[in-house]
Amino acid sequence: MIRKTIACLGVAAALLASGSPEAAETTLRISLQLPLKSHLGQNLLLFKEEVEKTSGGEIEVQIYDSAQLYKDKEVPQAVGSGAIEMGVASLTRFVGDIPAVDIFYMPFMFNSESLVRAATAKGGPVRGPIDEAILDTGSRVLWWQAYGGAIMLSKGTPLRTPEKIENKKVRVFGKTLGSFMEAVGAAPTLISGSEQYLAYQRGTVDVGMTGISGVKSRKLWEVMDTITVTNHADIEFVVLVNEDFWKGLPDGHKDIITAAAAKADAAVRDDLARIEAEAYAAAEKEGMTVVELSAEEVAAWRKGAAPVVQQYKASAGALGEKLLKAAEALRGTN
Repeated sequence: MIRKTIACLGVAAALLASGSPEAAETTLRISLQLPLKSHLGQNLLLFKEEVEKTSGGEIEVQIYDSAQLYKDKEVPQAVGSGAIEMGVASLTRFVGDIPAVDIFYMPFMFNSESLVRAATAKGGPVRGPIDEAILDTGSRVLWWQAYGGAIMLSKGTPLRTPEKIENKKVRVFGKTLGSFMEAVGAAPTLISGSEQYLAYQRGTVDVGMTGISGVKSRKLWEVMDTITVTNHADIEFVVLVNEDFWKGLPDGHKDIITAAAAKADAAVRDDLARIEAEAYAAAEKEGMTVVELSAEEVAAWRKGAAPVVQQYKASAGALGEKLLKAAEALRGTN
């Protein structure tokens, strides 16, 4: 639970007398599964600097990166229960409570920058209902962190068509992505981001699925050598704060945190194209082969993914139906 560190009068007087800064009134601990050098970690540093500077030291932000405290799959429960004030989790980690969140992992639903920006607009017809649904789990979404389009990793052979993946074990990070792999004849295995390096190294799976920035931050070129650029899903992370803690904050602190969150939200999305370009360049420099798909090859993957839409409708309920209609409307206007 959040520690509101208010020094007793005697200690405060001693601190002031010695010239030392007073302890922060509020401490925010944030759990992150990725390394601090990742672009999500750097985005949290931007938030930290903005909050601490604007609050004049009244709010302290502590970042625990590389899954020091919680793995990605544990973050929603940890934040929702109040075990930690804040955390970063892959959006799909909410699929157990809110199956409709996997609209972002519907194959090729949001596979362009304009579609992604429309779908992730705060208060928009796709993101808005998801943020409201997450609030019911005990967590409030402060901002979304863009992670980029999904790619596939392999050894030696590019994955140009669904036939290349048949009967292979594939690392996935969401239920709907698992359904996608099953639809094209592969065997999905759910593995957290922090554990995928070892999974590739040990041969637990044959094929990887992640974002290109993850290849760079986790040095996945050490265990895989080929990238197939499918962009079959939009990977999004959400930065959460415990709702009970949030309600107990002074209004002034809420304003500072909200403003910093909005700045961080815009910064990471606006910078994503550069981040991905640099990550691809780094992967190629390290010897990886990057394979772009032709329009015909993308069409073959789309055809193989067709059954996933009906599965999503069957499992995502009324909210899923609402989001699917909103997503299709966005596709029609972008």
